[in-house]
Amino acid sequence: VEWANERVVDMVIRPTHVLDPVCHVRPKGGQLEDLLAEVKQRAGRKERVLAVALTKRDAEDLASYLIDNGVRAGYIHSGLNTVERADALKSLQSGDIDCLVGVNLLREGLDLPQVSLVAILSADSEGFLRCETSLLQTIGRAARNAGGEAILYADRVTKSMEACLRETERRRTK
Repeated sequence: VEWANERVVDMVIRPTHVLDPVCHVRPKGGQLEDLLAEVKQRAGRKERVLAVALTKRDAEDLASYLIDNGVRAGYIHSGLNTVERADALKSLQSGDIDCLVGVNLLREGLDLPQVSLVAILSADSEGFLRCETSLLQTIGRAARNAGGEAILYADRVTKSMEACLRETERRRTK
């Protein structure tokens, strides 16, 4: 700090050198249909989607809904063993599936440049996986793709969401 004449520089650089994704907040009403359309659009461009649900059951149900509607999808959560989780990630990377639905995608150490969209369902539910830091890290899963976007499905903007969106925009403009 002394060498810099007491000036502090905030370096916001992702290892990928790609900007944080553009974020959108959309209402929860119709989120399944909206997500389905987003996944199909990206699948047509050979891009992948990560969808984040609140519970293991929600993840499984959402994956089933997507499959029933013509999307190649799978799920990942702590109920799967290590090999099954690795296989799910490989399926997404290789293009065997277009959408992977999970609960806590922070623990997987994901580096998936194929993912152009991270969709967070029920983003306005307060809790550990919807706190500012978790939201930032989850949204960051789309920061490996130059066209990365994030959709937060919510009926209200929580304090955590507001702080996350503000920080993401700050990073994008630096």
